[in-house]
Amino acid sequence: MTQTPPPPPPTSRSGSRDLTYRPPAPPPPRVKKQSAVSLKPSNSSPASPPSSREIIPQKETVPKQRATPLSPELAPGQVRLTEIVRRAEKEGISDIHLGVNEIPRFRKRGDLIPIEYPETDLGTFMSWLREILKDEEIRVFQENLDFDGAADLGFVRIRISLFDSLAGPAMVLRLIGATILKMDQLRLPEVFKKVCHYHKGLLLVTGPTGSGKSTTMAAMIDYMNDTFPYHIITVEDPVEFVHESRKSLIKHREVGRHTLKFFNALKGALRQDPDLMLVGEIRDKETVGIAIKAASTGHLVMGTLHTNSAVKTITRILDMFSAEEQPAIKLALSEILVAIIAQLLCKTTDGKRAAFHDILINTDVVKEYILKDQYEDIQQIMLKDTYEGMTTMNRSLYDLYRDGRITEEIAINQSPSPNEMSQMLRGRI
Repeated sequence: MTQTPPPPPPTSRSGSRDLTYRPPAPPPPRVKKQSAVSLKPSNSSPASPPSSREIIPQKETVPKQRATPLSPELAPGQVRLTEIVRRAEKEGISDIHLGVNEIPRFRKRGDLIPIEYPETDLGTFMSWLREILKDEEIRVFQENLDFDGAADLGFVRIRISLFDSLAGPAMVLRLIGATILKMDQLRLPEVFKKVCHYHKGLLLVTGPTGSGKSTTMAAMIDYMNDTFPYHIITVEDPVEFVHESRKSLIKHREVGRHTLKFFNALKGALRQDPDLMLVGEIRDKETVGIAIKAASTGHLVMGTLHTNSAVKTITRILDMFSAEEQPAIKLALSEILVAIIAQLLCKTTDGKRAAFHDILINTDVVKEYILKDQYEDIQQIMLKDTYEGMTTMNRSLYDLYRDGRITEEIAINQSPSPNEMSQMLRGRI
């Protein structure tokens, strides 16, 4: 007697696509074959229904020995994720790129290079996820198709960005060293220590993703931790560098785990007796507004933005507000701004990378130019008034070239103004 097939499992309320592996559809039912059974990441999960593109065999039953879904396992030739991360940490890798149906890749000195592991199948990928994420976090990803978080592997911390793609689920792991480097180790200019001695105002470190902003800010916080008896509150998404309290008392808060929003955490921090508040990323008008308010009430506020120059950072902040609001914000910025440090990275002759900077210090003259929207004049001050510690990216690149740390080709290629850079290299500026 023909068995009645079991009803298909319910789909998720979000309607998200099932990310578990499905074997290819069987050939037309001229030859009897076993029904396909999906591999789920958990033994307790029911088998997934076949997709609409699969050919469904008629009048077939699921063999009893395959009725229970299998747990994800490493494919032949693959290794545990921990081993991949350990190798990356030893080789000085900044990011690891992993995805289903893709060969793993390392980001080394800015270049993305493949490594000699087999193409990743779904079982291996899910096994890797279970090394760094809880079951609930995996379910969140399967529901939302995106997930951001962090994990501590003991020898290194990793920032996790998990997402779905046409090829299948994928993730990028950013390695965060367990040891926080000192400013002297990073060979940062002396002005970085100088701005750390301000007790109030707004201090911004900017740059694109992967420009070393977090490393630089961690070094600055570490310096303050050794120097001042501060109460430091950090609000990040996720927490990257973890500081141990020494002379300062440091509290780390992670958006999504310890607070719902940057705004909520910063608003609450004003009532928590802070000396310094660090905002991992200033993303919107609301966060900018509370950061300006905090700096205006006598606190030191540090934050990051994704801008490529110091001057553009000012205009980026103003553009978050309406035309009616901009005059008040411009006045506030001119009064509370301490400095803007824009940072990028370039390859060096010793096989490493070095940071170069736009550094704007808010002097009395700069305040006037901000109020008058004279941003080109601000750029000229940064080039000429080096006694304040100000510099431009071209000047910073030239200093690296003069010290033999980068080649002429790198200086020109990395310059935001190649013609001006060429003139500097030839002694014309």
